[in-house]
Amino acid sequence: MAKRCRLLSKKEDIQKGLVMTKKVMVVMGGFSSEREVSLVSGKGVADALKEAGYDVVAHDLTSIVTFFEQLISEKPDVVFNALHGTFGEDGTIQGFLDLMQIPYTHSGMRACAIGMDKPLTKKIAGSVGINVTPHQTVKAKDFYQIAKSLSTPYVVKPIDEGSSVGVYIVKDPQEAENIKYDNDDIMLMIEKFIEGKELTVMVLEDKSYVVTELRPTLEFYDYKAKYTTGVTEHIIPAEIPDDVAMTCKEYAIKIHKALGCNTVSRSDFRYNPEDGVVFLEINTHPGMTPLSLVPEQAAYAGITYPQLCSVLVENAVCRKI
Repeated sequence: MAKRCRLLSKKEDIQKGLVMTKKVMVVMGGFSSEREVSLVSGKGVADALKEAGYDVVAHDLTSIVTFFEQLISEKPDVVFNALHGTFGEDGTIQGFLDLMQIPYTHSGMRACAIGMDKPLTKKIAGSVGINVTPHQTVKAKDFYQIAKSLSTPYVVKPIDEGSSVGVYIVKDPQEAENIKYDNDDIMLMIEKFIEGKELTVMVLEDKSYVVTELRPTLEFYDYKAKYTTGVTEHIIPAEIPDDVAMTCKEYAIKIHKALGCNTVSRSDFRYNPEDGVVFLEINTHPGMTPLSLVPEQAAYAGITYPQLCSVLVENAVCRKI
């Protein structure tokens, strides 16, 4: 099995017809709070890869045993990881596929685990010269005790959730009384809320193309704003000074490389003239739904959705044993 973990065929070989059609298993669904979004991403990816000429097998992950058995029976050349959230983009499924020695799309276990750990990512970002805000981490039960003493406005969020799940902006100390988490022992990150423009940048194969400004009709770009048609306006390119756009793109590439991301990532920022460009977080496993930002930025750069999915497949790797 160890020989299966390899760099896939070069694009030039594919164009010359020197390689066989690859079998790609698109894994979607999963066990996280983002399951429904993952299913939308996975269906879109599966359709796009079929259009691009791949032999596609779709798998809705509801049991790791069933997943293992299908991997053994189907013997895919690549697993396209369309999972989101816990177990899908935190290094868990990546480590499993490393052990199976099956190449998979997006970043590896280390980059994914770090990228889902918001405080650790901020620490690394600061170490490579990226502007970040001070923060503190507390357990949820301790947050409730100190909330009224915190300077507002601030943001509180779980340190390891995606898609803005569990994120709150607190502008008045009394608002903290309405914040509820199911588990008092989960770790939260508290940081200053940065007023200004919400910006995001895709990095694809170590290159950034454009900055998108997000203008949600809701208070901020939360889960509903990300996945509900018409709730957020995407301004592409963002209406910001050229030097600000350049800083965003440079920061996105810096953190992408610092974490060792593979092929694609998306970084989020806030900007205002006083604070400048402030890094918020990186998504090592950005969404691929019709409303997702990476396919939109890729299209702006002239890269179609099937081409984008193909790039991810052709750059799939796993950790060598």
